[in-house]
Amino acid sequence: MEKMLNEQLQKNRDKVVAILNILIESPYFYRNDSDELFLFLRRHRREFNEFFREYYNWELVVDEKCARVYKEKWYNDAITPGSRLQFTLSCRDESIAFMLLIEFFEHQLEENAMTVEDKNNLCFTFGDWLEFLQRRFQELFPAAREKYTAEYLRSSVLRALVPKLLRYRFLRELPKPPGMELTLDQYIYEALPALYHYNSGRLNRSITENDLVFSISAGEEPVGEDETDTYTETAPEEQGAAAEDVDGLIQELNEDSHA
Repeated sequence: MEKMLNEQLQKNRDKVVAILNILIESPYFYRNDSDELFLFLRRHRREFNEFFREYYNWELVVDEKCARVYKEKWYNDAITPGSRLQFTLSCRDESIAFMLLIEFFEHQLEENAMTVEDKNNLCFTFGDWLEFLQRRFQELFPAAREKYTAEYLRSSVLRALVPKLLRYRFLRELPKPPGMELTLDQYIYEALPALYHYNSGRLNRSITENDLVFSISAGEEPVGEDETDTYTETAPEEQGAAAEDVDGLIQELNEDSHA
């Protein structure tokens, strides 16, 4: 198998080198990043997978739109978990909000009859996501219903989580349509293909069956479940695009995926 990848290296050195670099430059390699390189990787998945397994003990995972390498073990013990450059969640509510994002994503796929094979990715508004989160948090913690207001989730949970989701390419914030003013709740997000690699059923079992374990970034202390930020999100502006305009845009974006 090594010989097979070496053959590709001789024939298509630029592509092989580019793919090997891309797979370790960021957590996910999307087909939209480079259609040509992604299709080359899929055609020669076996050779690349064997290379990573043989030399790194990593697993190559590839689907219709996304590729990643997965490692089970961290070998340099001198680098503490807090110093590792990786996606981390710093408190219970933030971790649960990520789990519920996967659940929301799966519900939206079902409602829009979409799969990973569709051309475009699912799009949704911040307001729809926030409404879903509030309902699910209140269902999970009925004794704390008063705590889990939209304002609390917006300012104390999503304020920290959303930048991480954008940085690690789980979500992409779409540019505002020309001439359309949007409130915060009307902001449109694209769900990127990495979300297909997670399963809400398995994540939800970790809530009910196990204590949640968090990775803390360097220099940070764990945030208690009752602690909040001093930041307060301003209320959504009264001005903004009409709700039917935004709903129509979302429907158009999602329907285009079937084209």
